[in-house]
Amino acid sequence: MFGALLLSVFLAAPVFADDVPQQDGEDMLAEAPTLPLEELRLFAEVFERIKTAYVEPVDDAKLLEDAIRGMIAGLDPHSSYLEADAYQDLQEYTSGEFGGLGLEVGQQDGFIRVIAPIDDTPAQRGGVKAGDLIIKLDETPVQGLSLNEAVALMRGKPNEPIVLTIVREGVEKPFDITLIRDRIKVASVKHRLLESGYGYLRVSQFQVNTGKELAKAIKSLESTTPLRGLVLDLRNNPGGVLQAAVEVSDAFIDEGLIVYTEGRLANSELRFNASAATVAPSVPMVVLINAGSASASEIVAGALQDHKRALVLGTDSFGKGSVQTILPLTSDRAVKLTTARYFTPNGRSIQAQGIVPDIRVDEAEVRNLDNAEGVKESDLSGHLENGNGAAKAITGANAKLVEQDFQLFEALNLLKALVILQPPLKQG
Repeated sequence: MFGALLLSVFLAAPVFADDVPQQDGEDMLAEAPTLPLEELRLFAEVFERIKTAYVEPVDDAKLLEDAIRGMIAGLDPHSSYLEADAYQDLQEYTSGEFGGLGLEVGQQDGFIRVIAPIDDTPAQRGGVKAGDLIIKLDETPVQGLSLNEAVALMRGKPNEPIVLTIVREGVEKPFDITLIRDRIKVASVKHRLLESGYGYLRVSQFQVNTGKELAKAIKSLESTTPLRGLVLDLRNNPGGVLQAAVEVSDAFIDEGLIVYTEGRLANSELRFNASAATVAPSVPMVVLINAGSASASEIVAGALQDHKRALVLGTDSFGKGSVQTILPLTSDRAVKLTTARYFTPNGRSIQAQGIVPDIRVDEAEVRNLDNAEGVKESDLSGHLENGNGAAKAITGANAKLVEQDFQLFEALNLLKALVILQPPLKQG
């Protein structure tokens, strides 16, 4: 389990997920307003009372670090105090290899909320779902722990088991899921053909090399058959490296704004524009999102939606539209501080609202009704043959797509409709 808060964060260059470059702490202090003396006196008095009256002696350094940690944690769910281990966790996460369970988590009402399980990890294989609340880790209640403390409990050596006690909407009682910790190696891009001419791209998280991996995946699909349409699946993608989100968007957009940020610091106001070079500039597209699609995923979905480059299908995304900056304090400590909000090309803030799909399709289980089609001409005894040969039956993996993944099934149907309605190419 990586120790980042909600999504990917960065350490310096390149710019990492939902973040802007590091700031010099001294520059920020120079701009700070006059300190409130009365509140500082109150802080000093509380510090002294703890030192003299607490049941056990408390180290000064621990008290001060706890104060810093609490001060930052009170701002928002994404700001945090980073010690040496947290730096390492961030580096591992953005590189796509880290130890633990494979969960993207945040904090809600004192419990740990699952933003998304990462593909092909113990959490995803064990049945943990986006939206689950973790209330206990082994025998330790989560309530009262900080997010970093809970994350530390979820870490461990590969092959070590851990029991998560889960509260899930629609399930009457809490239940346990036993997971085996593993070394997580995440392939950020997967691809396959849904059927001839219709490609499927799954981006599970945005890593440093995701843009390049996506370009290779598209070329691989095109080498098999000319592409008539693409589904870009961003469901349960918790985000990642901001530059990767820009590169993925740029693969499909040949001009205009992709995303911009606004904040109080001068260099927190950034604008990212598309380049003329694209990998798939005109292939019809459908983007799949859900409540587990956060941050960098929302940047991509919002950009493609605003440019009318793709139709977005699924359910409302998570709504993580804030930008975090790493502010170094010492050689091994830093503050991860929310410094800006990001906006889609049309000026929409995603924060606490998310991307609303063009077409809402909820996750569902579908089964065929018995004899739903009734009696047809071909069922009648002695019917005339068509003359064109037997109709081609749907076979293979796609035959059961409606049962396996209803949202993807609907995306494919929508994509086919877009292809049918697409104006024919003019002949030169």
